[in-house]
Amino acid sequence: MEIMESSLGLIVRGCVAALAFATLTGASAADSPATATIHADQPGAKIDRHIYGQFAEHLGRGIEEGVWVGEDSKIPNVRGFRNDVVAALRELHVPVVRWPGGCFADEYHWRDGIGPRATRPVTLNTNWGGVPESNAFGTHEFLDFVQLIGADAYINGNAGTGSPREMAEWLHYLTSDKPTALTAERARNGHPGPWKIAYFAVGNETWGCGGNMTLDHYVDVFRQYATFLKTPLGARPEIIASGGHDEDTSWTEGLLARGGADLGAVSFHYYTIPGELWRNKGPAIGFGAEQWVSTLAHTLRMEDFIHANTAIMDKYDPQKKVAFAVDEWGTWYDPETGREPGFLYQQNTLRDAVVAAINFNLFHQHADRVRMANIAQMVNVLQAMVLTRGPQMVLTPTYHVFRMFRPFQDATFLPTDLQTPRYTLGNTSVPAISVSAARTAAGAIVIALVNLDPGKAMPISLSLPGATPRTVKGEILTASALDAHNTFDNPDAVLPARFTGASIKSGKLSLTLPAKSVAVLNVE
Repeated sequence: MEIMESSLGLIVRGCVAALAFATLTGASAADSPATATIHADQPGAKIDRHIYGQFAEHLGRGIEEGVWVGEDSKIPNVRGFRNDVVAALRELHVPVVRWPGGCFADEYHWRDGIGPRATRPVTLNTNWGGVPESNAFGTHEFLDFVQLIGADAYINGNAGTGSPREMAEWLHYLTSDKPTALTAERARNGHPGPWKIAYFAVGNETWGCGGNMTLDHYVDVFRQYATFLKTPLGARPEIIASGGHDEDTSWTEGLLARGGADLGAVSFHYYTIPGELWRNKGPAIGFGAEQWVSTLAHTLRMEDFIHANTAIMDKYDPQKKVAFAVDEWGTWYDPETGREPGFLYQQNTLRDAVVAAINFNLFHQHADRVRMANIAQMVNVLQAMVLTRGPQMVLTPTYHVFRMFRPFQDATFLPTDLQTPRYTLGNTSVPAISVSAARTAAGAIVIALVNLDPGKAMPISLSLPGATPRTVKGEILTASALDAHNTFDNPDAVLPARFTGASIKSGKLSLTLPAKSVAVLNVE
């Protein structure tokens, strides 16, 4: 991740200008109901569970204290990992975790994080606060951690300050089953056998903090490094290239055109901010309706970005072999007063939960290409699932959305035609309703609904051709305040509740969705 003041300021201003066609005289959520047709008879792509992935960077308290406290800590732990955080993440069915960065990845040398912890070098985290990095959490700890929570491993290799040899030896250390010096060293460090690595990236944000490379230079770097990423037969991870961000599609075009046969996925990064400039993004709490709607309008740009990039991918790869990996996404606000700005700690509210649900609905709609996504980040950083303070832990509204959406993991996407009014405030307008649907392996239909209007409930009618609905049940997440959030003193202020407002009549589903809410329904 990298702060891009000038370019993203222009992008966000363009977003607001593009939305200016709507006025206060336009339709609002109160003027007419929303209707949707869920085509249960036209199944689409599988929604890869990896789009519910997480991201853990060496940044602030994201790893140390957030995940790792060490075996000697008074905080209850197993082998140094916090029991409460591990249990919370297991409950989410986290499918994949990306590590060690982020910008940190391209200054990370994997040998600093192996061997006895007492002899590991203390290095400097130049990207995030300029603080010492103990390297207590390294390769073995990360892979132990993902095994504890039941997730796949996504490792981001160092293409910025590293070398092809360093990256190749790391992958050899991880995956080889042959008797070599590296595998003998791995055994001495406590892991005789190889690990299974699901994804491996060649660099991160190589257009910025990963080296300020030109596209042409990085395409050559990717091809060079990927050539030497060798593993035993059947053990090679999917190789991910460092792609573009926001509205820049040139990196996708260049990589698809010239990236070569090793290219398994192209990464993409987009952060949602409520303001127009990175230096004045807006607060995480204490905001009003204007920043509510501007945040949602900006996050909806994800649809345009995905569409533009996947259209290019379809030109070069019509068989859709190469995936589009949105491996950094989420909200980013101004730092809290009195906190280290470089630690990127922010409170997480109902607004963040709505942002997460909107993005999931968009990812579902592009499930044929978007086969992995990683929210930034997992614990104590940006749009986190979990916040910790010493021995205390609190689950955020975003955490609860991830839990509510679990049935969509590996379900089959069902296309939906939606007619919805718009929520309009001043010169900014957004659809009042967001929806997606899927059929689970057990045969149930799951439907995710989001009401973006912060003040008005929305009547919704859904038809399901190809299905005969008999029962419906569900959960809803909402609260009275726009910035409702959970704290260490009040950890249950925003919690999902049972939703009983849906009914079935003549094969149609009817409900009224409360203002500023997220609901997930199970229809059988």
